[in-house]
Amino acid sequence: MTAPAATSANASPGTRTQPQPVSVPGPHSGADPTAAGDSPWPPRLALLAGGLATRLRPLTATLPKSLIEVAGEPFLAHQLRLLHALGLREIVLCCGYLGDQIEAFAEDGRRFGLSIACSHDGNQPLGTGGALRAALPLLGSRFLVLYGDSWLTEPIEPVWRAFLESGRPALMTVFHNENRWGASNVEFRHGAVLRYDQRRPSPALRHIDYGLNALDASVLARWPVPVFDLSDVWSALARGSLLAGYATSRRFYEIGSWQGLRETESAIAAHSSSTRCCPPPQREAQGGGS
Repeated sequence: MTAPAATSANASPGTRTQPQPVSVPGPHSGADPTAAGDSPWPPRLALLAGGLATRLRPLTATLPKSLIEVAGEPFLAHQLRLLHALGLREIVLCCGYLGDQIEAFAEDGRRFGLSIACSHDGNQPLGTGGALRAALPLLGSRFLVLYGDSWLTEPIEPVWRAFLESGRPALMTVFHNENRWGASNVEFRHGAVLRYDQRRPSPALRHIDYGLNALDASVLARWPVPVFDLSDVWSALARGSLLAGYATSRRFYEIGSWQGLRETESAIAAHSSSTRCCPPPQREAQGGGS
């Protein structure tokens, strides 16, 4: 895969249009999603880093959430190193609020072992969905999506393989939450997200959106309005039986709230300590014995 150039892609949000029926590819439509070379590992990942972070004011009055200091350095640095350790090499930063600061910090990504490109909302916030659609020229036909305030240690390659094998145009990683860390918003069963709802609680919603997702670009390219949130995309795909699911047992961390920020800082500090002090064990030789 050719690395994206480390340049800005300034998007114009345009004007709202009247919504039209959304047409997305169904299971088994189009090219074989598992075809060699069509969606190789590692894919590109879109990192959504454009939010206003109003819950963290006044800290974020002049600083984007991605650059809040966590465990001694900007949160984005921890994210990028973790993504590299999990096997990714190409990142597209979707920037909005104070996005120039994020781009200046990340630069071209080489100091993190990555190739980084930036896409900016422009003069008007596009929402998480609109920001992703503006970045499609940098992302390719299939890609991963990670929320910019998430710290996730789930191995990513199995998630990507599950997406390709699902035959669906999107996949959401989910965590069995039972309202422990935020309100559960996902009904998940037999490898599929049956319902995604952030507004109406229900006993059937026992899982939560983990923060890592995979998408076919055609879903966003056909969306009928330029400014929209991914929550609307997930809900529509779930209603149409088009949203695959991948369950993880690893707890998620986020810096979107003061409590989440404290918990994430502790988790990152523990992770950094363990990786410094405990090198990975040597793999045993196959078929050997003493």
